[in-house]
Amino acid sequence: MTYGRLLLTPEDRDAPERVRRLRLLGLGDHAEPFFDAFADRLAEVASVPYAMVNFIDEHRQFFVGLHLPTGPAGDVGALGADRHLARDHGFCPHVVVRRKALVLDDVRDYPRFAGNPVVDDHGVRSYLGAPLIDRTGIALGTVCVLDMEPRPWGRAGLDTIKAMAAELTAQIEAREAFPQPVRPTPSAPEAEGTSWRIGLSGGERGRA
Repeated sequence: MTYGRLLLTPEDRDAPERVRRLRLLGLGDHAEPFFDAFADRLAEVASVPYAMVNFIDEHRQFFVGLHLPTGPAGDVGALGADRHLARDHGFCPHVVVRRKALVLDDVRDYPRFAGNPVVDDHGVRSYLGAPLIDRTGIALGTVCVLDMEPRPWGRAGLDTIKAMAAELTAQIEAREAFPQPVRPTPSAPEAEGTSWRIGLSGGERGRA
């Protein structure tokens, strides 16, 4: 838990059970091309520089799927470049504890989150993430997207990140039932009739 900041990393009572579940599934300690491909899809749909599939244990976050921007912004030292992040950095630990999607159009509008190290150190301004809750009821981690500019994600963005989280959870469960490599589906889902690249008024703000 981090003190001296407006943001406190939430207590994660499910962490031990999550770690056991991830180990049973063979996840959370190594990168896999499948999850990187899924992160690439997330980034493409959202038109953002950063997208992650993130599994979280007691001490750290591990980006099993990672999309980074090309060019200098994606070099070593960039946010998540080594696939690890402390639990008191970023917003995904809040998502797994809340067990709900989190929508931050502009992080600086929310005092609880504005003091996070990813804001101060990396310039993150907007976040959208949803939990991966499997059939056992454990929140294994998150799918999320980030931008260095404020983004009006809107209802379309919220619906899409939830849909992609549900899709990935189903594929993880298929992996458990049929232990073999799973492959991403060819097309990324978008909210029906609406592209989430366009913010909609009246969307969720700071909650879901």
